[in-house]
Amino acid sequence: MSLFSISVFSLFKSLPLCHLSSMENHKLVMPEHLNHFGFLFGGYLLQWVDEYAWIAATLDYPGSNFVTIGMDKVEFKKSVRQGTILRFDVERTREGTTSVEYGVKVFRGDGKDAEKNMIFSTGVTLVRVDEKGHKQPLP
Repeated sequence: MSLFSISVFSLFKSLPLCHLSSMENHKLVMPEHLNHFGFLFGGYLLQWVDEYAWIAATLDYPGSNFVTIGMDKVEFKKSVRQGTILRFDVERTREGTTSVEYGVKVFRGDGKDAEKNMIFSTGVTLVRVDEKGHKQPLP
């Protein structure tokens, strides 16, 4: 190993863990995600929103266990068909003693017209719990 790689490793090793506070994910809508009318089944969208908020919390607070305790609002603004690529923007919006909230916005299509194509948005609140399911303070 060169002197340069050793010193770079030492530098990164001494840095504190980085908090995300925001992240972006994508999902392709497949035939198995459609309802009997050929549109995205809302339950899948809710599952993905919950999953991505949980991932953000888990990355922001390594070693913590989270459960979802609520979503602010469920309103589907636009329909989605098979083959659509969805973009999920997840951003930490509030931190409490034992809970954290993430705002999740979902867009269809490419980045150019994404703001015009927001299909869903909500706040997802997660609480940190121990192995018995009791609330725990955030680190």
